[in-house]
Amino acid sequence: MSYPHHSGTRHTASFLFYDMKMTLLYIVLAAIMTACGSTGSSTTDSSASDDDATAATATRKPFDGQAAFTLTQQQCDFGERVPGTQAHSKCADWLMATLQEACDTVILQTGTVQTAKSGAMGIKNIIGVINPDASQRLLLLAHWDTRPWADNDPDPANHNKAVMGANDGASGVGVLLQLARQLKTDKTELGVDILLVDVEDMGENDNEESWGLGTQYWAAHSHVAGYKPLFGILLDMVGASDATFSREYYSTQYAGGFVDLVWKCAAGNHFVNSQGGAVTDDHVFVNQAGIPCVDIIDMRSNSDTGFCPVWHTVNDTMSGIDPATLGEVGQTLLNVIANLEQ
Repeated sequence: MSYPHHSGTRHTASFLFYDMKMTLLYIVLAAIMTACGSTGSSTTDSSASDDDATAATATRKPFDGQAAFTLTQQQCDFGERVPGTQAHSKCADWLMATLQEACDTVILQTGTVQTAKSGAMGIKNIIGVINPDASQRLLLLAHWDTRPWADNDPDPANHNKAVMGANDGASGVGVLLQLARQLKTDKTELGVDILLVDVEDMGENDNEESWGLGTQYWAAHSHVAGYKPLFGILLDMVGASDATFSREYYSTQYAGGFVDLVWKCAAGNHFVNSQGGAVTDDHVFVNQAGIPCVDIIDMRSNSDTGFCPVWHTVNDTMSGIDPATLGEVGQTLLNVIANLEQ
């Protein structure tokens, strides 16, 4: 998944074309955030939890982190979901069926992208639509494919082995699948679009445009003509027991007011209210398409890679997934939805 940068200087020019549009969006956002109270992006509190944000979800059932854990496990039960493999195809069918149980409409978007190492490759983006007629919409996304090469593994013998991707991919998808299930019974008037993107993890670290290929395809071929949600939230590597979710650089620069909202509504101590590093991830390409997007991603300032130790290794398995962390991330999304409803 993704590539961390420490300078925080890339992609800036490509975002400038919609900066003026953000002014109007932030006027709308200011009205939404009155329910949460004000917040600042430069604070360093250990937790971004807020009593007002939590109180706003009083009529909603708490998010079920254990159920999200089971849905994460079910993805891993197919094996490594490397594009082009049988495990990938079977998991795609399961993801479609699972979303169909919870969403009003499910769309399978197919296409072809050009990968850096493997040439042309077919993709399967899967979109679950809740309340398709609602004008105010929230985009939630995660990638569901896994990396063919464990090239960050400390053992070179593993570098050509596929990554299971329990954290890097499946954890975010598990949270979104459970969110869809809960919104089926605990209904919202908000429009929610769950985008599960393919071929995110085929990139090379010296080629930023080689990451997020499914998202780049979706951005150029949206599932709805003229699609413009209020904003988006990307989940990536959201399952580790010691996860740290700080404010990702590109998110802060180009969707800063929405970062404020998400961190004000955050549930639990994994959300650290301080500035983190910059990551080339799916949200970059969503932002480039003119949709403000926030990345909730586990970043580690004390790590050589900038990520958790199992990133792009054969050790990214279910043994590293914590239902409590999944629960905090899912509850944060419910808190955001509750505040958008007000």
